[in-house]
Amino acid sequence: MEDLLNKESVQKVVKVLSNFDASLKVEVLNSSARTAKDAATSLNCEVGAIVKSLLLRTEGNFILCLVAGDKRCSLNKVKKILNMKDISMADVDQVKSQTGFSIGGVAPIAHLKKLNILIDQSLSRFKNVFAAAGHPNCVFKINYNELIKITNGSEKELSEWGRQKL
Repeated sequence: MEDLLNKESVQKVVKVLSNFDASLKVEVLNSSARTAKDAATSLNCEVGAIVKSLLLRTEGNFILCLVAGDKRCSLNKVKKILNMKDISMADVDQVKSQTGFSIGGVAPIAHLKKLNILIDQSLSRFKNVFAAAGHPNCVFKINYNELIKITNGSEKELSEWGRQKL
């Protein structure tokens, strides 16, 4: 499992993390973090603290939405935010060609192409969140505010049920 850290996709994430903050490290899990539920089980944390990286195809472009693991991304809310009518989930090939990552390991950073990023405000419930790091068995832990900074993302209400009250 340790050789996962040497995979090119994971190394891209490691490089961006270390340039941003040398204390941020990629963690290799013994079990898959392909889904938010799997990741939460592996990390012994709440499902909501897992960052889902969802690539959406817009009118002639792509956008990455970072959503809490216990929430669903509302395409209607994204359409209103972007003032667009035609937005859908990107397919497997588009995810790979835009981000450089395979589904299940899409990191919120280190993409092949420049992507605008929207971050669901429901993630702010957690001081720290966990995001994929280029492979389904690799994650990194990051403070919510640092996630906004490292991705240069915009905080928006993206989830189906809005912000949960604490």
